[in-house]
Formats: sequence, structure tokens, C-alpha cells
Amino acid sequence: MDLKEKISLETFENKQFRIKLIEPENNQEAVLTHYLHNSKNGVSQFYKKGAVDFTKEILEYKYPEEKITTKVAEEALQYGIFDTFQVPFPPLENPKFKFIDLFAGIGGFRLALQNLGGKCVFTSEWDKEAKRTYKANFGETPFGDITKEETKKYIPDGFDLLCAGFPCQAFSIAGKRGGFEDTRGTLFFDVAEIIKRKQPKAVFLENVKGLRNHNGGKTLATILNVLRNDLGYFVPEPQIVNAKDFGVPQNRERIYIVGFHPNTGINEFTYPTPLDKKVTFADIKEKEVPATKYFLSTQYVQTLENHKARHESKGNGFGFQIIKDNEISNAVVCGGMGRERNLVLDHRITDFTPTTHIKGTVNREGIRKMTPREWARLQGFPDSYIIPVADASAYKQFGNSVAVPAIQATAKEILKLINIIK
Repeated sequence: MDLKEKISLETFENKQFRIKLIEPENNQEAVLTHYLHNSKNGVSQFYKKGAVDFTKEILEYKYPEEKITTKVAEEALQYGIFDTFQVPFPPLENPKFKFIDLFAGIGGFRLALQNLGGKCVFTSEWDKEAKRTYKANFGETPFGDITKEETKKYIPDGFDLLCAGFPCQAFSIAGKRGGFEDTRGTLFFDVAEIIKRKQPKAVFLENVKGLRNHNGGKTLATILNVLRNDLGYFVPEPQIVNAKDFGVPQNRERIYIVGFHPNTGINEFTYPTPLDKKVTFADIKEKEVPATKYFLSTQYVQTLENHKARHESKGNGFGFQIIKDNEISNAVVCGGMGRERNLVLDHRITDFTPTTHIKGTVNREGIRKMTPREWARLQGFPDSYIIPVADASAYKQFGNSVAVPAIQATAKEILKLINIIK
């Protein structure tokens, strides 16, 4: 066995390799990549045993004629047998603080916190395609289902900030006070349980604007009661933050909830002031867009118009928006007709001939759907961010993500208060 022969983490994408070594819901790849990314900061102890065990399996697969012991695997790991591949957003060498990223999606929280000097020491995300995008950009595979104890056990101690863009669910609190135990069976319970176990200095939660009125307001009331009374954190009144106020041309309102551990002594918090910066779609518009892929046919435009008219006649207002260069987008969303709800006018198109991809003639008005890269820009992701998945997955992922600049501005205020950054 030649320890000078590096094994690339990209090998994990090999189909035969994955079938043999990485079963569904298996956290082995996450354990190993987390170990490698934290080998110099003391967090690696939480991942070492799993990393050694997985390294042993990999070496047994790669060198079937050799006798691979646990000691050999540990030495190989220490020697640096794994070659981390190039990613646009590697972990910082000298971070100012540590954070964990729950319900991570494609890493919007992580990108914002790394920009502020942070080191992500644990991340989880269950969606397979989102994990693929996350790994391509950060070189680290997220853990899976955070509701499972075998996932929670890997969360390290001593991190400063817990971040979570958790899905909201109604709680069964009829006749109860709406406390910690009443949230069992929901994803917020898992967030609260992790806060209770690990006692981070601060927490930063993000959710849809509708959380305020979800289940008649009981859901938010329960969340605040758990954070304030059961866990003892100082939690100021949650605030609706709009992405358009922080440098992206998207009208996207989300509720932010922040909290501070009682030991910090913090009893007041001010959300960031909106930037005095006007941004429009023209600022993020792609210059070259393939007509055959994104421009819509005359027939399809008519279908959308008919669909919108039917829904408006029923009073539900579902439809699409055509955005001009000097306007801002409505909120990008995932699922269903999400990508067709954000259309733009692009008069530079010159090819109106029928194509096999577009069934019918390309519309002469120049109406097209936004590209995945434009959705990325609407959410504040830099152009160096890799989009390794098909368009359908990309739209879903960016629609589900957070607006990076708004997250970063809020996180900066949190970190100032706990004396991590100035």
C-alpha cells in the first residue's frame, strides 16, 4: 500500500464506490469530510472514530490484497492520504468564531458566516441534490436527518452560533402552555434540543414571513416561549427583514429570530439598518442567454396568461410577473411553476425560428424565464458559486435558500454583541 498515492474526495462520486461504501442515510462521507476540515481546530475529536472506521473501509476497497487494521487506517489518515479537491469556498485557516449550520440547503448561512470570518464545524441537510451542491462549493458533505440521534451525536461542543432555516410546523398545544415538550415531533423541537444540549452563545433562526400567523400565531408564540422561558435565552421581538433592503433586487420578506445565552448578559438587540442602495434587475441580468433554453414560445406564454386569468378569476392571485430591467423581482420560490413566476423581458433575442426544445415559435416580445445564475444573484450568491445540478434542481435550491446579504448583515450585528467582531 502506497500512502503517497492520494485518494481524492471526488472519488466518492464514483458510482461503484458509492454502492459499495456509502449506503442511503449513511453519514460516513460527512464524518470524514468534517474530520478533514477540522483537523487543526480541536473539533476533529468528535469525528475521529468515524473517520478512522470509514478510512479503513476505503483502504480495504482500494487495496483488497492488503491487511488493513484500524492502526493502519489511523496512520493513513494522519499521513494525509486524502486529497481535498479545489472548491470556491474552502474553510478559513484562522477563523474568528465557530458556528453550526442546520437545515443548510446549499449553504446560504454558511457563505454569509464565512464572509464574516467564521468556521462551520457541523452542517446537516437531508436533500440529496442540495448536498451535492453544498459539497461542490464547500468541499464538505452535510450530515443527514437531524431528527435522528445518530446524527445529533456528531455535533461538537464549544461553538458560538447556531444557525437554522428550519421549516415551520404547527404544534399540538391545545390546552397546554406551549412549551418545550409540546414541540415534540416537529423540526423546531430538534433545534431546541440542540440548543439545550450545547448552550451556544447565540442562535439565529430564519423562516417564512407567514410564521407570524401560522396556526393562528400559536406556532411563533410557542417558539418564543421555548427560547425565552424553557431555554432562558434573551430573544428580542422577531423582525421581518426584506432582501431588497440589503443589495439584491428581490422583494423577499423573511422572519428572523435571534437569541442570546443568559451568560452573555445581553438584553437588547437592534436589527441592521437597510442599506441606502438601489439595485434593479439590470444589475444582475445575464448578458448571454440561450434562446432555445430560456426564451418561451408564443404558445407557452399564452398558456401562462390563461393560467393566470383562471386563478385571478377565482380570487387567489396566482400568476407570473414580467420584470423589466429597472424593476426588482418578486420572491423566487421553489416547486410547481416557481421558475415561470419570474419572467423577464429581453429584447436582444434575434432568433425567432422554431426549435425542437421550444415547441412552437419563440415569442417576439422577448419574454423568457430567469436563468439559475440570475436566481443565484437574486439571493446574493457570487458568480464563483458552482451550480452542479440540472436547472430544475437549481431553481428549487435557490428558491429554498436564504438571501445571503440580509443574513450576513444580521449575523454581523449578533457577532458584534458577543464581542467576536467589531
